Parts: sequence; structure tokens; C-alpha cells
Amino acid sequence: MNARVPSLLVVDDDPDIRSLLCEYLTEAGYRVDTAADGPTMWTSLRQRTPDAVILDLMLPGEDGLSLCRTLRATSDVGIVMLTSRGTLLDRIIGLEVGADDYLPKPFDPRELLARIKAVLRRRDPAAPREEHGMRGTEPSAHAADAPFLLFAGWKLDVVARQLLSADGRAISLGGSDFRTMKTLLDHPRRPLSRDFLLDHVFGRNAAPNDRAIDVCVSRLRQHLESRPRSAEIIRTVRNEGYMLNAEVTRAHV
Repeated sequence: MNARVPSLLVVDDDPDIRSLLCEYLTEAGYRVDTAADGPTMWTSLRQRTPDAVILDLMLPGEDGLSLCRTLRATSDVGIVMLTSRGTLLDRIIGLEVGADDYLPKPFDPRELLARIKAVLRRRDPAAPREEHGMRGTEPSAHAADAPFLLFAGWKLDVVARQLLSADGRAISLGGSDFRTMKTLLDHPRRPLSRDFLLDHVFGRNAAPNDRAIDVCVSRLRQHLESRPRSAEIIRTVRNEGYMLNAEVTRAHV
């Protein structure tokens, strides 16, 4: 039996980019659909659900950020955002509304392909992953299949992707924040380098001035810490990275 061909949806108002990516990604082994704006994107999604959407930020009518937010609220499909606005603020906003990764224009199609593969790999837990940049032993096995992970008075619901506080508050996490939290919980009391976290959260190595992990950690601290600057639960380990400073146990309720 032949393996299923992964499908992609490219949403960009530039016909040259749509044509280029359709040809390149088809040659790379993907089934590719294209759309020029939000309405045609939704029409395509009703016809076939792709494994990942490559979504331009600057679109006529409803922009890519708004489309990403709506898409993420209704689907766990992989989302890679493309934009000619590559500032840190744009990147942060893109990740906050639910994008899995973010690539500024102009871009090398080979880099986009690598990002797509990383996003699809994260959607497939059985896919192999390259380990690098971590100090210490292998991840704790106890966190791998736990429906709830308990730590420092908090509970992470790995199915609903929510943080639950002791007083019953539920905080929904975006994709990158959830993966950062889960990775830290899988390796409690062990310093994890930014390279290691970037690989597990975004599927890539660190680039100069890449602060994506720092942004995720900062948002998690805002949720977890009564005084975020004190950083008692997620600590910064000088010259090493970040560490979850708590014991982690699992629960089924």
C-alpha cells in the first residue's frame, strides 16, 4: 500500500509565489493547493483538509493574522506564516495567534521546505527527532502519556492544552507556548539550551538573535509566576538556557 501523500495549502495573493511554491513543493513530494485570499482559502479547506497551511500575512481583505487566529480556533492544522514584515513584533504576534512557525520574505524555498517538514514532524509523534544541545539524561518517561502533569501547584492538561491553577482558573496556551511548557515538564530540574528548545518547539536550530523561545518563556512566566521577574518556576540558567524548577507528577483526573 502506498503511503499517503501529505497535502499543503499555500495562501498568497502573489501569483508568482503561488506558482513557484506549488511547483517546488509538488516536486518535493507534496500535494499542493493554492488560494489567493481568505474566501478562497476557506473554500479550499472545505474541500480538503491539508496537513499544513503556508499563510501570507499581507492579504487583500481579511489579513493573515486574522485568518490564522480563526483557523487555529477551529483546527490543529500546521501553520507557517510568510510575511514581508519580518520584525520581532510581527513574529511575536504571528506566534501568539497560533502560527507554528514564521518565515520573512524574501525566503529560500529550501528553508520553507525545512520548516514545513519540522511542523509536520511535530504533528506525528512517531517521527524521529534529532536530539542536541541538552545537558543531562534522557527525558522522563512519566510525562510522555500523562493526561495531566502536575507541578508547583499547577496542572497542565495535555489534551486541552490548558494550564489549570489551584483555584480553578483555566489558561489556554498557543501551540508554541504549549510545546515549550510540555518540553520543560518532560525534563524537570534539567537546564535545556535554547537550541534544544527551538528544535523541540519549532523544529529548527537557533539563528542569530532568534528570541522565539525567550518570548514563549516570558509569556509562560506571566501565567505561572506571581512575580514574573522572580522566575521561581522557570529559571534562567546562565550560559545554559532554561530549567523547570519543580517536581513533576502525572494524574488521570
